[in-house]
Amino acid sequence: MKKLGILIVLVCISIIYASCSADGSDLSSVTNSGNETGQSGSLARFVIIQSYLYTVDNQNLNVFNISDPENPVLVNNLSVGFNIETLSSYKSYLYIGSQNGMFIYDAQQMETPQLLSAVQHFTACDPVIANDTHAFVTLKGGNFCGGNTNVLEVYDIADAENPVLISQRNLIEPVGMGFYKDNYLFVCDDQVKIFDISDPENMNLVHAIDADSFDVIIQDNLLILIGETGLTQYMLDPNDIQNESFLSSLSL
Repeated sequence: MKKLGILIVLVCISIIYASCSADGSDLSSVTNSGNETGQSGSLARFVIIQSYLYTVDNQNLNVFNISDPENPVLVNNLSVGFNIETLSSYKSYLYIGSQNGMFIYDAQQMETPQLLSAVQHFTACDPVIANDTHAFVTLKGGNFCGGNTNVLEVYDIADAENPVLISQRNLIEPVGMGFYKDNYLFVCDDQVKIFDISDPENMNLVHAIDADSFDVIIQDNLLILIGETGLTQYMLDPNDIQNESFLSSLSL
């Protein structure tokens, strides 16, 4: 339990540092797509969009109004399903990963997100991240995740109400993910594997970082890897994806 507590602190530090690293600005000024505040990994269970905090527990999506940060107000509680694990967002969409599927919600009406679609899969741990056109899902079997599926799935979400599975790739034990620029996807597996996703249906493995990590945070060219034994930082080269530079590490 003590180790888990320390790790949570490390993750929080990494989120703050990643956010503050952008152009030397403070946390409150760092935004993603004009709506999100801050930066978190793909295994997060909460996101902030403008003045609203969205969180998930085992079964529910919870909506808090945080316009007054000292007095957050729970304004909605939506039943999603069972074994909910992760929550991420892109623009006004919320992507929820469970051990049994992916759920897409539209949060344009911020206090009352609307379910657009749900995709079911074999029982497995399931983080989800997305961009304008595609959602990327890692399924990890074994241990408490159940099943024996270990794949990276890609869905065409041009029509968010009808996601279409267009590609899947067998991996070892994939977990967290992160986007770099428009063309690269970092996936925590037996190594941190970097895929060129210029053509999402035909991804290419272009590089790997030999590091033990279960989640990534990428802010500008700063890469933060979060693992069971600590946190490691690299600087990425925007001109050469194979030329990362080690910055520092913090061990438990």
